[in-house]
Amino acid sequence: MYIAMNRFKVKAGLEEEFENVWKNRDRRLTEMKGFQQFHLLRGSFNEQEGYTLFASHTVWNSFDDFQAWTKSENFRAAHKNAGTSKSTTLGHPQFEGFSIVEGA
Repeated sequence: MYIAMNRFKVKAGLEEEFENVWKNRDRRLTEMKGFQQFHLLRGSFNEQEGYTLFASHTVWNSFDDFQAWTKSENFRAAHKNAGTSKSTTLGHPQFEGFSIVEGA
């Protein structure tokens, strides 16, 4: 199993707008081999730096299935409007990938 996460620093006051982008996005993940789950996680508000931390979290059968998604037409179509509207985030998302440690 492979978990892919992106962390986003969402500007204060734009949290609802950010969530709506995700709720109304073109969903093409379910068409991909090996896709299991998607979650959008809302973290805490960082008052000093003025952002709320969010993470998108996808679960895949394998790293190879995730890699196939990133190279697919579905991926390109799902991300075609990324960055074209007013930015709700501070900088680019931070990607992190994890493999499940079996038996741990």
